[in-house]
Amino acid sequence: MTDKTTNLRSELILAGLNEINQNGIANFSFRRVASACNVSCAAPYRHFKDKNELIAAIIDYVNEKWAVRQDEILRSCGNVLREQIIEVCLGYIRFLMEEPSYRSVLMLKNEEFDNLYHKKRTQFGSTAQTLQHHLFEASDMSEEVWQRKVLACRSLIFGSVFLFDAGEFEYNETNMESIRFTLNREF
Repeated sequence: MTDKTTNLRSELILAGLNEINQNGIANFSFRRVASACNVSCAAPYRHFKDKNELIAAIIDYVNEKWAVRQDEILRSCGNVLREQIIEVCLGYIRFLMEEPSYRSVLMLKNEEFDNLYHKKRTQFGSTAQTLQHHLFEASDMSEEVWQRKVLACRSLIFGSVFLFDAGEFEYNETNMESIRFTLNREF
């Protein structure tokens, strides 16, 4: 692929991300994506078989951005499992707050979309879930207690993002420290 081709593919992914944010998945338009990139309606088909393939590329793009951030977080934590879990959870909140356009992709609800891309979307949280599972295996708590802790953790993450986004609570370090305190208590 030439640089020009690679650049157009990247532009189409970013325009597709914007299209999802503005119009949702049900009203996603390849034509508007092409228009946003100032290319013909046929141009996106040189890079993506159809809109579903573009949507898959958008999800991959968001997952790649999170993977880079997550790797930085994990490197800074060393090998302390509990600290890794807490920092990844806090990083997840920060990522979703600092990149609201990514949030829309990860939190979309559409039956067709979910059936095709559920696995890609769940990759986003898979490392945190794996870390939590390792901690569970190393602990002596029951499966039921552990499930309640995981539910509390995930509720805290997504609830915090929702409350910050809605303006119910300010997205600031004081509130992030409150979340850290609660995560520490759970794990």
